[in-house]
Amino acid sequence: MPISKNFTSILSNDCEINFLQCYPNGYLKYTDLCNLLQLTAGHHAELGGISFTDMQQYHQAWVLSKMRVEIHQLPQWRDVITVKTWINSLENSRSVRCLEMYLGGTKIVGCETFWAVINTKLRKPEALALPHAHFEKYPERATEQSFSRIQLPELPDVLETYTVKLSDLDVVNHANNVKYLEWCLDHCDTEALLQQKLKAFEMNFMRELSLGDTAVIGKHDDTFVITHKDKACFALQLEWH
Repeated sequence: MPISKNFTSILSNDCEINFLQCYPNGYLKYTDLCNLLQLTAGHHAELGGISFTDMQQYHQAWVLSKMRVEIHQLPQWRDVITVKTWINSLENSRSVRCLEMYLGGTKIVGCETFWAVINTKLRKPEALALPHAHFEKYPERATEQSFSRIQLPELPDVLETYTVKLSDLDVVNHANNVKYLEWCLDHCDTEALLQQKLKAFEMNFMRELSLGDTAVIGKHDDTFVITHKDKACFALQLEWH
């Protein structure tokens, strides 16, 4: 698709929080927070001509490698929020994208994401085949801390063995990254989540999970790890108030 006439290097998107996105207390779910952030990133890529559809002519797609989210406040049902995004860097097969969420002009969430381009046939990283010079790159960051490499626990307690289902898959034909977060948060203290005690979380995505794969969900202290055939696929670090 051609670059949209509405394309700008910094995108701001408004949306209203609906009840399907909320916990029973009326506050936005952490998983739907991530969905909103990634939908905005995807919309920006589409406007700029580097979306999944654009990239598929070269058998390429963006995959999320790392993500850090810092939460000052969660929006509630019927709140109208603004999500702002820009590209911090994009070189060869790697890109850092920043996102912020605002409510009534006040920043309530900051997010930093690290993406890689993969060849969807070879399932290997490769340089982005599409032009991107029209995306101005901005050095400003959206989080107080940058993402990092999570230290995996050596002997985590096994919480669940989960089989990947069709409902877990996305258009890249692997378990969507938000699903990993969902599986782990289901093993957290319910009251702590409903009382918004979670102030930040960081995710590392290391290997794909496909339909029918067995995911072993483990935890030690505030670090989750998901493995398949004894190889780490995902790590999650939680930070609480």
